[in-house]
Amino acid sequence: MKSYREELFFEIPKRLSFVNITLKVDAALKKSGIKEGLCLVNAMHISASVYINDDEPGLLHDYEVFLEKMAPHAPIRQYRHNDTGEDNADAHIKRQLMGREVVVAVTEGKLDFGPWEQIFYGEFDGRRRKRVLIKIIGE
Repeated sequence: MKSYREELFFEIPKRLSFVNITLKVDAALKKSGIKEGLCLVNAMHISASVYINDDEPGLLHDYEVFLEKMAPHAPIRQYRHNDTGEDNADAHIKRQLMGREVVVAVTEGKLDFGPWEQIFYGEFDGRRRKRVLIKIIGE
């Protein structure tokens, strides 16, 4: 069995943003040379997410609205975590809602998606450098 590891880095200027990273993950898969296996894509920060869904602008807008309703940024005093001097408790909660990682099957050298599926990086507390791990294992 072979394995391949790559990191992606992001520094998003906005507090909340979604970035389609499917092409970057696909490029890593091609570099790996793996034809059959699994591809893990993992947000390596506690206020960011990786998830799979459709790349449709209305849906991305709906996610922003939903997440802000579920875990509004302001007022920041509503969160005990922010008593530490941070202002990002909402970002931690948004990450829990959207998920930490995805695993995609690799079949015949391709990411084995269902219809419309794409991989996204979700940023919930931007303005600093963060990373995403891609780990591919297989033959």
